[in-house]
Amino acid sequence: MTDDRRVARADGEPSKHGPAGAARWAAYLDWVRQEIVDGVLGLSDEERRTTRLASGWTPIELLSHVLHMEQRWFVWGFLGEHVDRPWGNWTVDEPWDAEAGGRWAVADEVTVEELVAALWAMGERTRAVLRDFPLDATAAPGGRFAADPPTLEWICFHVLAEYARHAGHLDIVVELANG
Repeated sequence: MTDDRRVARADGEPSKHGPAGAARWAAYLDWVRQEIVDGVLGLSDEERRTTRLASGWTPIELLSHVLHMEQRWFVWGFLGEHVDRPWGNWTVDEPWDAEAGGRWAVADEVTVEELVAALWAMGERTRAVLRDFPLDATAAPGGRFAADPPTLEWICFHVLAEYARHAGHLDIVVELANG
């Protein structure tokens, strides 16, 4: 199935003349999500599960992390819905399990393609939130934010910043992997 949001645009970054507000947030989140997907998919299967940094994470673990990060902020955080495994560990119950080396462990049987499909499904969910709520709406009580819940726009800033940081980390790993 082809989805135009998933195809890298020739110009890359969303247009500076595009729609403002929630539509712009959705476009930028799609863009950085695509950057991470492209970086991971551009690696061999072996490189996707190889660590190249002292922190020890692998590209597939990073992909899992950003998927669950976005879910924590928009679904659990903003919508206040229950999320199973909000920290995203596929093989452990706790986010920083000592046996997993404190990383975002991903079981060997979980494929990059599964994670990419789940990430795009999460992106659809985020676009629905951005379509259905004003940017100044406050996160639902309960959920992740019991006290002092942020606005949807604040969450967008936070998620975009986290995606951008991780896209930069992944750029370095891809450069190291490709020599």
